[in-house]
Amino acid sequence: MRLAHIDGRLVIKAPQGYLDVAAESDGRFGPDPQAALADWESFGAWAREYLASPGAEAATAVAPRAEAVWGSPVGRPAQIFAVGLNYRDHIAESELDVPTEPAVFTKFATSLTGHECPVELPEGLVDWEAELVVVIGRECHRVTRENAWSHVAGLTVGQDLSERRLQLTGPAPQFSLGKSYPGFAPLGPELVSTDEFTDPDDLEIGCRLEGGEVLQKSRTGHMVFDVPELIARLSAVCPLLPGDIIFTGTPAGVGGARTPQKFLAPGDVLVTWIEGVGTLRTPMTAS
Repeated sequence: MRLAHIDGRLVIKAPQGYLDVAAESDGRFGPDPQAALADWESFGAWAREYLASPGAEAATAVAPRAEAVWGSPVGRPAQIFAVGLNYRDHIAESELDVPTEPAVFTKFATSLTGHECPVELPEGLVDWEAELVVVIGRECHRVTRENAWSHVAGLTVGQDLSERRLQLTGPAPQFSLGKSYPGFAPLGPELVSTDEFTDPDDLEIGCRLEGGEVLQKSRTGHMVFDVPELIARLSAVCPLLPGDIIFTGTPAGVGGARTPQKFLAPGDVLVTWIEGVGTLRTPMTAS
C-alpha cells in the first residue's frame, strides 16, 4: 500500500492514480490519515481487498493535480521521536564517539509539512539531514527487537531540517527547538507499507540540491541502531502509539560538518530520496 495526504484528504495509490479513501470506503476510513493509522490492521485488510476488487479498477482518480497541496502522510502524531548520531560516517564527520545508547530528542508537531511544501528559512544557518522515517501502526510497549517490525505501519521519506545556531546554543544544546521551526519536518510524498520491501533494513538514502550536487548518499544498513533496535529501546520507556513517527538519523554529508560549511539558501530546492519509498521535494523561500 502507498498512502498520501493530498488536498486535506487521505488517498491510496492505484494504477490510475490516487483514490479518495473516505469515498471508496463509504466513510469507514479517512479523510484524516490518523483514522487509518488508529485502526491499521482493519485498514490494511480493507485496503488490500479493495485494491484487488473491480471497484478499485473502475474508480476515478482524484489526484494528483498540478496545483495539489500535499500534506504530511501521517497527519498529527501524538509523539515524534528523532535520533541523532546513528550513522557511523556522520559520527566520524562530527568528531564524536559512537553512542552506546540512541541519542533521542523530539521535533514538535507544528514543524510537520508535506511534499512540495515551501519552507520559509528563519535567520540563521539551516542544514539538511535526510532521514528514513518510521510510522507506528500498532501500539507497543516493551517490545523485543524480534517483534518490532510487526508494529510498524510503514515508511516515509523525511528531512530533519536544523537551524544550527539555535540548536547548538549552550550550555545545554537546544536540539528540539532548533529543529522545530515551521516546515522543518517535511515528510512524504507517500507512506509505504512494510510489505513493499524485501529488506526494509537496507535501503539507499540520500539528498541533493535540485540541479546541483549530491549532498548525502548512504544506506540505512549503516545505522548504529537499526529500526528494530530503536523501537525496542524507545518502547522500553515510552509506549509507542499508532501514528507516532521516528526520525531514524542521518548519514554523513551535512552542511555544518563541511569545510567550508554550507547551508540552505532561498531558492534552493532540496530533493531527498529513499530506495523504494519515494522522493521528497522541498523548496526553500526567504523569511
